[in-house]
Amino acid sequence: MARLLVIMGSGETSPTMSKVHRDLLSRAGSGPAVMLDTPFGFQENADDISAKAMAYFKESVQREIVVASFRDADAADPLAYETMLARLREASYVFAGPGSPSYALAQWSDSQVPAVLAQKLRAGGCVTFASAAACTLGPYSLPVYEIYKVGDRLRWLDGMNLTGEIGLPAVVVPHFNNAEGGNHDTRFCYMGERRLSLLEAMLPDDVFILGVDEHTACILDLDAGTATVAGLGSVTVRRQGQMSALPTGTTVGIEDLAGSAPGGLQVSAPAPLAAAGVGSSAAAADPLVADIDRFEQSFDAAIAAGDAPGAVKIALELDDLLHDWSRDTTQSDLLDRGRAGLRAMIVRLGEAAETGLQDPRMVVGPLVEALLEARTQARSDNRWADADTLRDRLLAAGVEVRDTAAGTEWQLR
Repeated sequence: MARLLVIMGSGETSPTMSKVHRDLLSRAGSGPAVMLDTPFGFQENADDISAKAMAYFKESVQREIVVASFRDADAADPLAYETMLARLREASYVFAGPGSPSYALAQWSDSQVPAVLAQKLRAGGCVTFASAAACTLGPYSLPVYEIYKVGDRLRWLDGMNLTGEIGLPAVVVPHFNNAEGGNHDTRFCYMGERRLSLLEAMLPDDVFILGVDEHTACILDLDAGTATVAGLGSVTVRRQGQMSALPTGTTVGIEDLAGSAPGGLQVSAPAPLAAAGVGSSAAAADPLVADIDRFEQSFDAAIAAGDAPGAVKIALELDDLLHDWSRDTTQSDLLDRGRAGLRAMIVRLGEAAETGLQDPRMVVGPLVEALLEARTQARSDNRWADADTLRDRLLAAGVEVRDTAAGTEWQLR
């Protein structure tokens, strides 16, 4: 089996990462795929998150995944604990994602989970950690919620140091290009430049920050000694405030990523806040929003062109898109926005069913022209009463007729 450590910045159960999971599973071997549910084990909807993740892998990745459940170290009985470890050991693909890094580490700290994962990286298999779980991979871990939501002091937690196991002295920061803040800086997993700079100064000199953008994967192939970027964004190496971004499709040596080889990566200063998107809409960075916008624009164009079948097709495709994204375990209110757009399309299709999509002149034009020809002939024959009757009938039907020097003109009222 290949030996792979994969870090996903976000979107781990969204359509954007389906192909990445499929490719990784094909490389990992024929053993079971297992999801470790610890990071979200404290959440009241933990069962729902597990169910959505299993549905995502079955329907979007075309591979079954089972849950290795370890939600609460204090409440786990010995049989449940050993069953979880057995599933992890047997798996060729281990996946963990949303939740809380600090909660996950608290449950794993006195368990065999870190040792089992480290052994898997040594012996063979794929460990894919995303979002919250990704934060736990380095020697130090970011307590995201405690700092961003609670206002706790800036600090690092002790991580599992799986990156150290592969010779990469890096702390992992997912959601590296996050733009949800809109008018304030939420890059770098909601820390922003100010707080990340202070946190970075707390790290030992030999530890750097490995940032992974949303809907992006950093695939570390331990046999080949390479790091490959897949997905929609970039992977960033940050040292002492200087950053070097590797775009999707890039492959470099793991040693180069660590900066230990001669001619290591070139670094540059971080982008100014305005250039990084702070103060703009978070929609610009989110693939679901981009797709919703694209469908809405295409629908408007279809309606304007009078293309009813095309408009219906677009509405159905948007419905399919929202169904695919409904399996995402880290969804925000963007699905609600998509549903609002879909409902607006349905309303406009209903209005079109009443009034039609074609230009009314194109529909009634041939009939009006025929009646005007009859009126012109009546006037030529001096049948003025017949001509006036035809004009009055057209007027009653909403067609205004005007006789000009250039000829007879008409318009709909």
